[in-house]
Amino acid sequence: MKQQWRGIVKVRLKWVKNRSLDHVIDKETDLKAACLLKDAVNRSSTGFLTAQSVADWQKLLGLTVPVLRFLRRYPTLFQEFPHPRWASLPCFRLTDTALFLHSQELSLHQTHQNDAVQTLSKLLMMSNSRALPLHSLHALKWDLGLPDTFHKTLVPLYPHQFQFVRSPNGVVSIQLSRWPEELAVSALQKSNEGGTHYREFKRGQSALAFPMRFPRGYGAQKKVRTWMEEFQKLPYVSPYTDSTKIDPNSDLMEKRVVGVLHEILSLTLHKKTKRNYLRGLREEFNLPHKFTRIFTRYPGIFYLSLKCKTTTVTLKEGYQSGKLVDPHPLARHRDKFYHVMQTGLLYRGDGSLKPQENNLLAENDKLRSEDSEVEMSDELCETELKVEDDSS
Repeated sequence: MKQQWRGIVKVRLKWVKNRSLDHVIDKETDLKAACLLKDAVNRSSTGFLTAQSVADWQKLLGLTVPVLRFLRRYPTLFQEFPHPRWASLPCFRLTDTALFLHSQELSLHQTHQNDAVQTLSKLLMMSNSRALPLHSLHALKWDLGLPDTFHKTLVPLYPHQFQFVRSPNGVVSIQLSRWPEELAVSALQKSNEGGTHYREFKRGQSALAFPMRFPRGYGAQKKVRTWMEEFQKLPYVSPYTDSTKIDPNSDLMEKRVVGVLHEILSLTLHKKTKRNYLRGLREEFNLPHKFTRIFTRYPGIFYLSLKCKTTTVTLKEGYQSGKLVDPHPLARHRDKFYHVMQTGLLYRGDGSLKPQENNLLAENDKLRSEDSEVEMSDELCETELKVEDDSS
């Protein structure tokens, strides 16, 4: 495989805004921040957070408004009360509804524990050393659907699968204890198990076509179609195979990079993550220095959003009309959490609650009723507040 495939003429495409995906990112930024704060309250020894303690968390939470204003915006989750000793200091604890949602979350983590194990295993399988730094995994745990304290509650339960290792510079990583061959199948390979998109060529290797959803007008351009047809004809390199023998400057390596990024995003619950989280794993996944150019070079596969003062990359095939095509049970649970947030959203004008949706007990009853009919998933947990967020 160490050879230079004939060069593909690449076309420079203009970035096109996708309003439906931008809306998803905008919505889930608030959802993620609310869950971070929920977990912080739950971890607090006092059972509440003070306005002073969260004053500097705005950037960390990815918010565009002060944290105090954000907490007051969602009274169905956070109950405000004066500090026991300093009456002028606002404090926030979880409402009964938030506590109920949290208990659901813990139960669902237990129910879908095998999903988390497989996701973590597949991510480690793609890395060069079959290991990843713990701090990098913490940054991704919200996206991957891992429990909040997965390194304490999940990893020790599977010593035959994972082990902790410490590098000479003191960095703690999680490493695979064994290679689970049954998991070495990518999402693209699974979606083509019937052979629909396989093509055989003289090279004796098979090519898999990536699903393409171009911005309006691009897919019909002859030069774009020619470029993509040549790209799709290249042999597909599984992200779980050794790529060290592939010419780093070849078109084949570029398709391999697209495949790795496609697989990482396929492992996430919402088929998206922040660009900087992937940058931190560049060397581990044998990605080129400027690999993020791939996101704008292949707008039929990826969408790069600049919403919420950060850069988020989304796998376009994961969404249809602004909704997940195949939502994980945990993603449905997060939708429920977001619904509870919105039912208690304060009017910005006078600070009052929406009159028809200000009864927390009624909301609790509704949640319990829904839970008996629909199987929910686990997570709503996020990276700990000590993990530095990105801004780009």
